[in-house]
Amino acid sequence: MKVKDLIKSKIRNIPDWPKKGVSFKDITPLLQDKNLFCKTIDLLISPYLKKKVDKIVGIDARGFILAAAAAYKLKTGLAIVRKKGKLPAKTISKKYSLEYASEILEIHDDSILPNERVVIIDDVLATGGTMEATVGLVKKLKGKIVGIDFLVELIYLKGRKNLKGQKIRSLLKYR
Repeated sequence: MKVKDLIKSKIRNIPDWPKKGVSFKDITPLLQDKNLFCKTIDLLISPYLKKKVDKIVGIDARGFILAAAAAYKLKTGLAIVRKKGKLPAKTISKKYSLEYASEILEIHDDSILPNERVVIIDDVLATGGTMEATVGLVKKLKGKIVGIDFLVELIYLKGRKNLKGQKIRSLLKYR
């Protein structure tokens, strides 16, 4: 079995969660498998091994796990994007919509310096609203986005349409 197929086999589908009609992709079984988790991070960072990257940006909450491991492996800084009211210092914010809700994301206003080369990592690309807001926050801080990576992409929700002009990569695709 191919590595990506093994990784995909560790992602549990939870129908109708957090609300009816949503098909939640639970990555906790993958995180619990030490070998496949390490292989997942290696696959996520592989395009950046020979590129200059200053910061990895991780998105609340499961994106933090993947981004922190990627930042460690690439020896970069880590910046985090959280839901409103969760960061203690001065922030900038952006409103966004999910397939089942609307939220506000924030980032510390000093977490990305002008012209820093940034890779944004999250667990799932669904409608693209969360990532679109994150891209907006990074651009507002004048960071240069060199790539956007997802563990999972839900193709049927067409999230890429909200991220035009970005270099997007997803390890696993669900149609």
